[in-house]
Formats: sequence, structure tokens, C-alpha cells
Amino acid sequence: MFQASKTHLNELQIKRLEEILIVIDKQDQIIGADTKRNCHLMENINKGLLHRGFSVVLFNTQNQLLVQQRADAKYTFPGHFTDSCSSHPLYVPEELEEEDALGVRRAALRRLQAELGIPQDQISIKDITFMTRKYQKCQSDAVWGDHEIGYLLLVRKDLTLNPDPREVRSYSYMSQEDVQELLDREARGAEKITPWFRSMVEDFLLPWWPYLEDVSPFVEPDKIYGL
Repeated sequence: MFQASKTHLNELQIKRLEEILIVIDKQDQIIGADTKRNCHLMENINKGLLHRGFSVVLFNTQNQLLVQQRADAKYTFPGHFTDSCSSHPLYVPEELEEEDALGVRRAALRRLQAELGIPQDQISIKDITFMTRKYQKCQSDAVWGDHEIGYLLLVRKDLTLNPDPREVRSYSYMSQEDVQELLDREARGAEKITPWFRSMVEDFLLPWWPYLEDVSPFVEPDKIYGL
């Protein structure tokens, strides 16, 4: 079954399945490491394997949110609309650093540049604000799923984008009304949206949207939403 489930993946996605992710417990304490493939197989998720991830919500200075549609070659939720950029910190020293979520923010910077093609001279760690953490468990198909504590990171800046088509099928900046309409279409079965993006919008982004110009960290030190 696993081999059959890989047939839609491109070479990049197959290579990325060998990346080593950070394995954690439900208190977000590091307990080990495993491949991205193993972390996203439902057979392991059902045994409790949990990893650390992140989602970036990127707003321009007109307070429009960058929404992307995942490439059809993605191993989980292919072709679904989702947040601006989501991925994982790797089990490497610079992305394991936990103070001020520095390791996760470094990982986000790496992925923003690789996935969205943002030039290095336009964005830095200081542009990425750690807002909160959220637990999620969701199934994509019979083989793949996601089980992580995701760090929600916010960027508000006008940036040049050149997304990698192997990662991103389409993208656009959306107003709050546009995003609500997208969620409404998904509720009617007219669109596909990742489960974490819907919960992120409903739980956090809609309340935050009016205050983006005064954004500040929303972190409660011991709080992980969804647990």
C-alpha cells in the first residue's frame, strides 16, 4: 500500500520524505527523531508518533493573507488550499534551539525562501513572530496523515514571491472576506481546505485580523491549543 501511495509524488517530495523531524511528547518536549515518511504514516500516527511542525501566515501591508493551494504531488492533502507556508523544523542543532522558538523560526525562514522563493535580502528571523502552538491530528487518506504540535508564526511584510511549482499549485492574497468565502465554499463541498487551515482561521485569524498592525506575540507559555 505504501508503494502505491507514492505514485503521485514527484522527485522532490520523495526526497523530502527522508528528512529527519523532531519527535515530541504532548507537552512539546523533544524525545527523539524520525523520518518525515514515518512521522506521516497513519500506522505510526495511530501508535502515538507525534512531531513538531509550524504554519506561517504571511500578510502584506494591506492586511491580505497569502493563501496557497498545495501541489498535486504533496503526500498529504494534495491540491488543498492552506496557509501561506507549513512545514517542519529538522533535527539539526540550529533548528532544535527552543528559546524564543528560535529553531522553529529558523526553519520557517528556510522554507519561506525555498517554497515561496522569497529573496534572502527581503526577510529575516526578526520578521517572523511566534504567536502560539496548536495540537492537530488529521488523516489525509488510508496511508498518510498528520499528527503534530504546530507553531503558528506570523509575518506582516510586502515580499517578492516566486513559489516552487513542485510545492505550490496556485497562490493569491485574500482579504478576510475572501477567506471566509473560501471556507464557505469548502463547507458546501466546492473546495478542499486542509483541516489545520480551517481551525487556524476560525480559532485565531478571524479574531486577530482587525489588530494586525499592532501584532504582538500571543503566547501563553504552557498553553497548547487543542489538547
